[in-house]
Amino acid sequence: MIRTRFAPSPTGFLHIGGARTALFAWAYARHHAGRFILRIEDTDLVRSTPEAVQAILDGMRWLGLTHDEGPFYQTQRMSRYRAVIEEMLLTGSAYPCYMTPAELDRLREEQRAAGLKPRYDGRWRPEPGKTLPTPPVGVQPVIRFRNPTDGVVAWDDIVKGRVEIANDELDDLVIARADGTPTYNFCVVVDDWEMGITHVIRGDDHVNNTPRQINILQALGAQLPRYAHLSMILGDDGQKLSKRHGAVSVMQYDDEGYLPEAVLNYLARLGWSHGDDEIFSMPQFCEWFDLDHITPSAAQFNTEKLNWLNAHYLKRTETARLADLVQSRLQARGVTVAAAPSLAAIIDLYKERAANLNELADLAEVFYIELHPKAELLAKYLTPETLPALADFIDHLPAVAWEAAAISALIKASVARHGLKMPKLAMPLRVLLTGLEQTPSVDAVVALFPREMVLKRLAWPAKT
Repeated sequence: MIRTRFAPSPTGFLHIGGARTALFAWAYARHHAGRFILRIEDTDLVRSTPEAVQAILDGMRWLGLTHDEGPFYQTQRMSRYRAVIEEMLLTGSAYPCYMTPAELDRLREEQRAAGLKPRYDGRWRPEPGKTLPTPPVGVQPVIRFRNPTDGVVAWDDIVKGRVEIANDELDDLVIARADGTPTYNFCVVVDDWEMGITHVIRGDDHVNNTPRQINILQALGAQLPRYAHLSMILGDDGQKLSKRHGAVSVMQYDDEGYLPEAVLNYLARLGWSHGDDEIFSMPQFCEWFDLDHITPSAAQFNTEKLNWLNAHYLKRTETARLADLVQSRLQARGVTVAAAPSLAAIIDLYKERAANLNELADLAEVFYIELHPKAELLAKYLTPETLPALADFIDHLPAVAWEAAAISALIKASVARHGLKMPKLAMPLRVLLTGLEQTPSVDAVVALFPREMVLKRLAWPAKT
């Protein structure tokens, strides 16, 4: 059975690159009717925080990337890691190293000065016929993995192709610190082994970790997973995606009014394609998805394309769901949504005009607040020419049937009686009722409001 995993470190938020990795690992498991495991790699006790863990869980939940197993926390598996290290010490695939941090720093400085690659020199590595130094008193050793010294470590990366690294390029990795805490690369190996991970799908910033992890897996006699290293994501400007591009947290996209299905659809197309298909559901994506169609070149984030996709999904989302999402945004602003006008009716009328939920909330808000149109708009449209037609419309408003068709007929009749064209009355009505110059058909907008509210807002010129 295919078993994939998403294994973020909780040292920050779930960013867009991590979300794409999670999506691809999730979709590959779904495509093969496999299992998707969520693992929190929280061995960095200094930088890992509960808030970051929660941000990761929130982001996964918002995107709908449901895990089948987990979340597993590495900090809760320390006893198992230590047991494996003890076994490795007994078999000779690991050994204690008493080199102090100060000695290691001096060694690296000497190597740099000599133009050499800084690396551990193996002075505490047991070898046949080699006499090791006497362990210094009071120094707790680190535990190092006994890396092979000849040959190559190689794998056929599903995305990058054949990768080979000479073993003599790798020094003996520390797998447990002096305080006994296992290190990141070692914990990853034990977890992937014991959780039966068949496919490791992760960012290509982990490529340098892979040869070391493969060697440890082989030393443990473990089955090697297949590896697929995803290329980085570049920002709109072609530079590496970073905080200045707004890539702080996946939940920021929720804050900015994006729908999760739009974000998922967009992420699916970052470095993967299925012909010319641009818009598809997650079930369709899972049916199509295959690691063979991931491009090894960097993917470029395009905010304009994401906005286009979000507007597409917004138009096709059920009104009741949009109303719930918009209402929560309005409540967060302190706006009370009254029973009338109907928020669902407002959404129905306006969702074709909005690119995101926040824009939709902006458009809906004017129906529920004390409106104060801008003075420049009032001066522009409430002119001596238009005021008589507006007064005529107001006079006949109490008796008109409260539906768009009847209101439209009243607007036409009012402008006809004063020898004006329809925009001469439609524009003042838009500004007085919504504070905006652009709205859907003005008769439909008027019909959204309760009659009493329209009369109250249109009475404004009479008070000036």
